[in-house]
Amino acid sequence: MFKGLFKKKQPNDQDSMLVPLKGKIVHLEAVPDPVFAEKMMGDGFAIDPADGTIVSPVDGEVITIFPTKHAISLKSKQGREILIHVGLETVQLNGEGFTPLVMDGQKIKKGQELLKVDFDAIKEKVPSILTPVIFTNLNENEKVVVEGQEIFIR
Repeated sequence: MFKGLFKKKQPNDQDSMLVPLKGKIVHLEAVPDPVFAEKMMGDGFAIDPADGTIVSPVDGEVITIFPTKHAISLKSKQGREILIHVGLETVQLNGEGFTPLVMDGQKIKKGQELLKVDFDAIKEKVPSILTPVIFTNLNENEKVVVEGQEIFIR
């Protein structure tokens, strides 16, 4: 009758996250940058983009848009922290090709447009446009699983 009543609840995002960018899903280990490939910042996946619109995978809040506009950090209502890092070595572009559609601290809804990226303008200037999506605060036993256009933490 009281089974599980006093167990600590973990964040449950089973049906609440979307893939933030259209394109081919790639294992993080295939990203040609050891910071991402070796999961130094956390587990996740990467996207080989087919489109330049990045949307929010969750209901939550924008923690920060990096000053060079190449990355955005989010926090879901459940407390998941998500980093979307557009391309590799894109920090050197100093914002060229990136148009933020939200601001730091802004409340966001799942599917809301966050950032427009002109991949045609930047792809010749950077080593890769693979876009890592990193969950920076997972528990040690949690893994990121992508099925279709949905993201699950298991």
